[in-house]
Amino acid sequence: MRMKRVDIMKVGVIGIGITKFGEIWEQGLRELLLDAQLRALNDAKIDAKQIDSLFTGNMIAGLASGQLHIGAMAAENLNLNKPSVRVEGACASGSLALRQGIAAIESGSADIVMASGVEKMTDISTEQVTTALMGAGDEELEGFNGLTFPGLYALLASAYMKEYGLKREVLAEVSVKNHFHGARNPYAQYQSEITVDTVLNSTMVADPLTLFDCSPITDGAASIILASEKTAKKMGAEVYITGSGLATDTLSLARRKSLLRLDAGINAAQSAYKQAGITAKDVSFAEVHDCFSIAEIYAVEALGLAKQGEAAQLYTSKQTYFDGKKPVNTSGGLKACGHPVAATGIKQAIEATMQLRGEGGKRQVKGATTGVTYNVGGSGGTACVHVFKKMK
Repeated sequence: MRMKRVDIMKVGVIGIGITKFGEIWEQGLRELLLDAQLRALNDAKIDAKQIDSLFTGNMIAGLASGQLHIGAMAAENLNLNKPSVRVEGACASGSLALRQGIAAIESGSADIVMASGVEKMTDISTEQVTTALMGAGDEELEGFNGLTFPGLYALLASAYMKEYGLKREVLAEVSVKNHFHGARNPYAQYQSEITVDTVLNSTMVADPLTLFDCSPITDGAASIILASEKTAKKMGAEVYITGSGLATDTLSLARRKSLLRLDAGINAAQSAYKQAGITAKDVSFAEVHDCFSIAEIYAVEALGLAKQGEAAQLYTSKQTYFDGKKPVNTSGGLKACGHPVAATGIKQAIEATMQLRGEGGKRQVKGATTGVTYNVGGSGGTACVHVFKKMK
């Protein structure tokens, strides 16, 4: 029986735009989004009227800014009356907006789309942000009983460290490496290097995680413009998305089959790899969701960059730096670059595009041809993986 040939998906990246991440006092939610949108249009060298659809990721604007109906805002910013919707999937909202944009192009309903992510988080108190973010967990089983996301990831860290013997000093290397990259990234929230002692001696947040194991509260926006393969080729696109995987798991940790792996991440990665026709060995670099240092360990294993329980070896041998064998989070990750939650997935896509274009500057991965982004919602209830390929 003759097997049916499966064509690899090719959606071109024709424009990228990102704001500075951090405590941005001079811009509100709308202005941040508009800033990123205009930067992307300028990079693509197209007029806004050429965009067929818009998809904008946002998680907490309703609570943090009192603003919902973000889809209409995104279109109004560009004086458009085109289809435009808000997409929400907790901290994976940006990648889900990207995935919706890809689906619109693949379905034939759009030729050029804009996918964005935006959050304005620093205008409210830390307590309010913590409450808003906990909406990504299980409110009845976790939030009602006093758990927060530092607590949830501390449970994952404790389980992993006990099972696999991960040393606290090695876990701290995740943050050290990401700050090293962030110090070389002009749009990162924190642009200074740190040491293992910095991490270990910082304020305890949820044992074993200290302040420097945790991503910060951040404002920021990012936009990416996609086009069909035919249109992208005409426009001279160098980077294409060839795989998109999405998977889910339980909201709560209590209902998980195991605390030693993130099944949603594993399944999303396998789906994206299969669609792109690659394996983990083909990955030149990865941008992953390190909302907490332990999350990067889980991500590296979910992507197949290390076997389960063996990710520590990559960090003790310094192989996850931009000039190592398996570069991870060349942007600085969520830890140093910042984590404006819904913008993170688009930021990852932008970093992947920059690396494949050779625009990584002092953190450029030499000879990069294939990049992977890995974005997580909650403690692993949602995971989205995209494969980016240099085609020129």
